[in-house]
Amino acid sequence: MPLIRKPTPSNAIPSPDPATVLTALVNGTDDERWAAARAAPAVPGGVDALGGALATERNARVREAIFTALSRIGTARSVEWVLPWLRSDDANLRTGALDALRAMTSVVVPQLPQLLHDPDADVRLLACELARNLPSEDATRLLCGLLESELEPNVCAAAVEVLAEVGGPEALPILERCAARFRGTAFLEFSIRITADRIRAHSSQPRE
Repeated sequence: MPLIRKPTPSNAIPSPDPATVLTALVNGTDDERWAAARAAPAVPGGVDALGGALATERNARVREAIFTALSRIGTARSVEWVLPWLRSDDANLRTGALDALRAMTSVVVPQLPQLLHDPDADVRLLACELARNLPSEDATRLLCGLLESELEPNVCAAAVEVLAEVGGPEALPILERCAARFRGTAFLEFSIRITADRIRAHSSQPRE
């Protein structure tokens, strides 16, 4: 029986040319940079090219594509490129960085203890959001560690908000101590009281 070569499908999508992608990411038009950002995860050196492009990119749509691409790659190197943007003065960049880090929470976990004790209160506040996607036990441990020493009411409020959703009963004594430390800060006392009630109610429910 003769060997018959199967025809190549006419609609096959060719692999992106790495040199073309990396060049377009820096020197292309807005649309070309956007397309290059989407293609970059599939080419060698893509993660570093994407991370470097963030420093000069001014188009919001392209920046969003870069953050998305870095989260798709989802490696420790991706996290290294994204983390510094949590400190940006640009709210859109901070939000983009936070969303990208949320999408690769499992890779960010080793960085969370350091982020939750960062000298910058804004970074600590954003780090609380990253704990939201962790298992309850891990999120409770990390956020309680923050609450034991945190001096900024807004950061405490961010941690308490996340604990209201994922916290376990071991958080209750830490919440009580935090409330005592911030006695007179009405919004935080109220938030802690509501959170403690939710945790107690959830803990009292029978396990299936």
